[in-house]
Amino acid sequence: MKRLFDIMTSLIGLIIFTPLLVLLSIAIIVVDGFPVIFVQPRLGINKKEFNIIKFRTMKIGESKSSEEDEIRQTLLGKYLRKTSLDELPVLINVLKGDMSLVGPRPLLIKYSERFNNFQNRRHEVLPGITGLAQINGRNQISWEEKFNYDVQYIDENNFLLDIKILLKTVRSVLLFKGTSPEGKDIMPEFMGSEENENN
Repeated sequence: MKRLFDIMTSLIGLIIFTPLLVLLSIAIIVVDGFPVIFVQPRLGINKKEFNIIKFRTMKIGESKSSEEDEIRQTLLGKYLRKTSLDELPVLINVLKGDMSLVGPRPLLIKYSERFNNFQNRRHEVLPGITGLAQINGRNQISWEEKFNYDVQYIDENNFLLDIKILLKTVRSVLLFKGTSPEGKDIMPEFMGSEENENN
């Protein structure tokens, strides 16, 4: 049921948002130039790598740190992030089966060896566009809190919970809730937890 719901919802979403996708693509070209799309390897289910597809929100260049990424953001990119419009192309990932609508957010490949055993459980399911962490503070909570919500989702995983998360996500997006950490535009890099040494 979950996969069928993902396919139908992402397909309908892509059809409905096609005019907006086109307008945003034109806006990025006019304001920031090419490329329009940002593709980046992320960790999927069982840590299998896949390429996430999003609208480009930064100046062209290699990502070296969250601090540098914050500087590299364009004005249009900041708006796209604040409104979560940069996430619309991720529906393609859901349609392809790389992701689900609901699940732990897919993180960077370089984080792979930084998770402890508990945190690694977040890779037991398909990553999602939104999840428990996103409706409970998003980027305004710590990494440890995010991982706790991720594992809680896996333990309580059911279709009704997904619907509840999606409805709360719509509200959070419309109110611009939790898009940025306190005093920053981008979430600081996850460097691992102290207990990683013993796990």
